[in-house]
Amino acid sequence: MDLQAQSSEVRFASYVDGLVSVIGHADRAKPLRDYCLGLMMPCERKSVEPMAAMTAPERTAAQHQSLLHFVGQGGWSDERVRAKVGQMVLPAIEQHGPIEAWIIDDTGFPKKGTHSVGVARQYCGQLGKQDNCQIAVSLSLANGYASLPVAYRLYLPQAWACDQARRKKAGIPPDIVFKTKPEIALEQIRAACAAGLPRGVVLMDAGYGIHGDLRSAVTARELTYVAGILSNTTVWAPGTGPLPPKASTPGRGRPTKRLRRDAAHQPVKVSELAFSLPAEAWHTITWREGTDVALTSRFARLRVRIANRDFERSEPWPEEWLLCPQRRRSQPSTGFRLCLRTLALPVWLILPNCAGASSATTRSSSRRSVLAILKGAAGAASTITPRSASPPMAS
Repeated sequence: MDLQAQSSEVRFASYVDGLVSVIGHADRAKPLRDYCLGLMMPCERKSVEPMAAMTAPERTAAQHQSLLHFVGQGGWSDERVRAKVGQMVLPAIEQHGPIEAWIIDDTGFPKKGTHSVGVARQYCGQLGKQDNCQIAVSLSLANGYASLPVAYRLYLPQAWACDQARRKKAGIPPDIVFKTKPEIALEQIRAACAAGLPRGVVLMDAGYGIHGDLRSAVTARELTYVAGILSNTTVWAPGTGPLPPKASTPGRGRPTKRLRRDAAHQPVKVSELAFSLPAEAWHTITWREGTDVALTSRFARLRVRIANRDFERSEPWPEEWLLCPQRRRSQPSTGFRLCLRTLALPVWLILPNCAGASSATTRSSSRRSVLAILKGAAGAASTITPRSASPPMAS
């Protein structure tokens, strides 16, 4: 064995030993080592049966039972394992620069059957369409060098959450109830803030960016973020806004407390607003390093107010940056980006930096109907945190 391979083996053993320290019972140490080794081995499927054949070919049946019990019945805490991974790996990532982004994303795992927990017909990013799959929501911390999932939870569809027979058969704990993907993502953000993890710009595609409650909650935690929105999202154009609450006037009824709209005060779709901009509003921006040359597009930025249920409010939403990619009317609309915080730096600098943090580590493609400038890297990172954390630790 050459020195480089020997050094890699020593580092990997040291990394797994760190995980063993939080795994609980000593009997779980060997199955954990074998499982992590199986994840790194070149077998096509990362389920316990082929991993058992790779890690213990002379006793495959016994190894299969050992790994199966470790994964399904071991009773170890995945939260403690992820926290330990972060403690070991984040310093290695930050040696190459500070954390630049928190990436909210979800991963689809295609499935053929109906018995795996949470499996249902839903959108699968790997397939680019709706199909039978499981979905996991993740939060990853990233810079231009690497990304690390720090939170990872399986999405349980409502059909599963309300089916007591399926829950009992699959062993789903009673405290696991139905939550939407944005609700899961918000829980992960809260936990990351409580743990004091190094902060970055929160990146989310339109699947999460269209949810105003999630954006508001992120803002409440003093986090800057960039969110994808759809082209039919309505905003108030620069210089416009809803009417203020109606004041009390003698003989005309009581005053109102809510903002108002009328025929002359209506929000517009971001696609219509973008098409109405003059030529001088557009600027060529280099937003990502390509294989051969840098990738450029033309963008416009302007200050708008979102129109999300503003008729339920007494004060208008604050102004925010809208970033629009230039498109001809004959082209199909693939969405726009809304930066829902006032950025301290010029937005032309923020956008390329955020894109670099995400695209440098992503393996997923932009199959959804949104622009892929800030596509999250966490989605295709891996199926388990220790595996995705190993490359940064080994570099």
